[in-house]
Order: sequence, then structure tokens, then C-alpha cells
Amino acid sequence: MNTSSVIIGLFGGLGLFILGMQLLADGLQKAAGERMRRILELFTSKPISAVLTGAAVTALLQSSSTTTVMIVGFVNSGLMTLTQAVGTIMGANIGTTITAQIISFNIYTLAYPLIAIGAVLYYFSKKKMQRYVGMGILGFGLLLLGLDTMSKSVSPIRAYEPVLDLLVAFGNRPLLGILAGALFTAVIQSSSATTGLVIAFSWQGILDLPAGLALIVGANLGTCITAVLASLGSSGIAKRTALSHVLFNVAGVLMFILFRRPFTSL
Repeated sequence: MNTSSVIIGLFGGLGLFILGMQLLADGLQKAAGERMRRILELFTSKPISAVLTGAAVTALLQSSSTTTVMIVGFVNSGLMTLTQAVGTIMGANIGTTITAQIISFNIYTLAYPLIAIGAVLYYFSKKKMQRYVGMGILGFGLLLLGLDTMSKSVSPIRAYEPVLDLLVAFGNRPLLGILAGALFTAVIQSSSATTGLVIAFSWQGILDLPAGLALIVGANLGTCITAVLASLGSSGIAKRTALSHVLFNVAGVLMFILFRRPFTSL
């Protein structure tokens, strides 16, 4: 196995993936950002509507971290109560799964057409809205290209025993996988990027389902660091909002540990 080519391909693909995620999020936020702020303020009065609103806004903004940071800011400025914030954060955790579900399908062949269409709209369109949409399309194309690059680059690992043994350990020892996923996500500040890596390894048959689930559950925990950092220096209610995000995701980890075997079997 050529280690250098695997590392270059893996991190190069990860770079493309993160850049694509950023462009996709920026394009969608610029196209609908202010509307999303108003929706967050207006449609979070009841728990169910708060959850649905958080999920919808995060699916559109393509970033649970952005949504949670906005929520912490709203709570700190008195625009939202703690009850509204907790429901919306729960919804944000649901909405962030949309990206992972889309990229799990084998649609990598769309990468280059999307990049071409997005680039034309972004660089040659005179209307702002079309440029923002083009930015989003370009970002999604780069995201897919990065995922495809990662998937192809890790293919040689299938015959490399030390890495395979480590990944098998993630499946047999879920706490190890959860910790690895949480630490990696906390460092790169993107649960979607971690999920993209897990999907790339899974496509090549390197990761099995138990190990992949442990890493993704850990990524969910690691993404809490953004909300915690955003709450530093804020009011007590804003800190409690960030804490609710942490507790919600910790509860998800505990649920995973308890029901890991039946869920995997299902």
C-alpha cells in the first residue's frame, strides 16, 4: 500500500468535501438566511413546532452548528426562551441528517455536471439570487467530488491489517469508536465531514455497520463543542441552552449503547 498517496487522497478529498459543505451552506444561507432568522423567531412557540422548525432550518442551512449558534445568540439577546431553544436544538439534530442521507446514495456521477452548472451560475449570473443558488450547487458538486476522492483513495486500506484491526475494534468496542468520532469532529468542527469519511470507508467495505454507527454517534457528540464555545461569555440562559444541546446528544449516545445490538440487527 502506498501510504503517502492514500493520505494525500484522503485529506485532499476531505478538503474538497469541507469546502463544498461551506459553499453549499453559504449559498443557501445567503439565499434564505434572513428568512430563516425570522422563521426561528416566529415558529418556535410550541415544542412540536420548535422541533419541526429547527429541523427545516438546519436542512436548508446545511449546518446544525450554524443553527445552534444562532439559537444561543437569540437566547442571549432575549429573543427566545430556554423552552423554545431546547425544542429547536432537538430539531436541528434531526435536520443535519439530511445531508448525510443524500450523500449516502451513489450519486457521485453528478459531481462534475453540478460543478459546471454551479460555476456558470455563480460566475456569470448578474442576479444575486441566481449567484447564491449557483454557489450552493457548486458546493454540492465539490462535496460529492470530495467524497468520491476519499472513497477511491482509501481503497488500498482494505488489505492493510493494522488499520482494519483498529476499525474492527471500533465495532467491538463502541466507546472507542464514539470517542474517536467525537474527538475528530471537535477538531475539524464538522460532523458532516466525519460522516462523509465514514460513508467513504463504508463504500469500500472497510467499515462495518457497528463501527460506522459508533463513529457517527461520536460525531454527534463532538459537534456540541461549537455551541459550547458560542455560549462562553454569554448569559446563564445561553449557557443552559448549550448545555441542553450537550445533554441531548449525550442521551443519544446512551441510547445507542443500550440499543446498539437490536438496532444494528434491525
